[in-house]
Amino acid sequence: MNVDARIEFDATQYHVKDGGQGVVLDIKDLNLWYGTAQALYGVTMPIEKGLVTALIGPSGCGKSTLLRCINRMNDLIDGLKITGEMRLHGEDIYARGADVIALRKRMGMVFQKPNPFPMSIFENVIYPLRVDGVRDKALLEETVERALTGAALWNEVKDRLDQSALGLSGGQQQRLCIARAIAGDPEVLLMDEPCSALDPIATAKIEDLINDLVGQYTIVIVTHNMQQAARVSDNTAFMYLGRLIEYGDTEVMFQTPKTARTQDYVTGRFG
Repeated sequence: MNVDARIEFDATQYHVKDGGQGVVLDIKDLNLWYGTAQALYGVTMPIEKGLVTALIGPSGCGKSTLLRCINRMNDLIDGLKITGEMRLHGEDIYARGADVIALRKRMGMVFQKPNPFPMSIFENVIYPLRVDGVRDKALLEETVERALTGAALWNEVKDRLDQSALGLSGGQQQRLCIARAIAGDPEVLLMDEPCSALDPIATAKIEDLINDLVGQYTIVIVTHNMQQAARVSDNTAFMYLGRLIEYGDTEVMFQTPKTARTQDYVTGRFG
């Protein structure tokens, strides 16, 4: 990757939105290599609890790579090397001896394409609890209703919980995946372009859902759609060629960006 030496990011340019509940995830000087190819360069940013943070930038800029660092999904890739720090509530998640399985239980993950399991709607939602050995029927039923209500899906499926999740529409499947992600009551909800495979109507429902979840969860969303970032996020991080160029209050960034490169991207001059 040929990195433009002129790209700079001054941490003093942070202008994050007020209203958060403190920093839940603190990223400092994070670098990542796939073999000899460096994909992230010195990323430093605090993520505010209870708010939605959007990661934007052109394809290949490192936004999905950064997202997958948060729950250490990148660990599954051969030749991976990471330096720097990423602290969840002050705990370094990359420290030697860190419990990766326990970490992932504190994270909910929603992917680009809906990926319901080939089982009933009910069993899809409670899958994280099944893995943990929960067998209490009343607790499982309560969790299903809570998670599906939180995902704005309960009223649509409450009478067919024993039916296959594969029979749902694409938009319903994605909301089901969100329900499954929040069933375990995660601290952070990660979304990797959750609307990219959906039609405009289903996309609007997912965006409404994200707005409803603000304050209940800390959400980090990767999106290629700048209008979507403007609609759903409190803070936005603009990335380019593996570097964080600008980070702060979404409204401020889209109206008065601090760097010329951000200005060019948000106005559609490149990307």
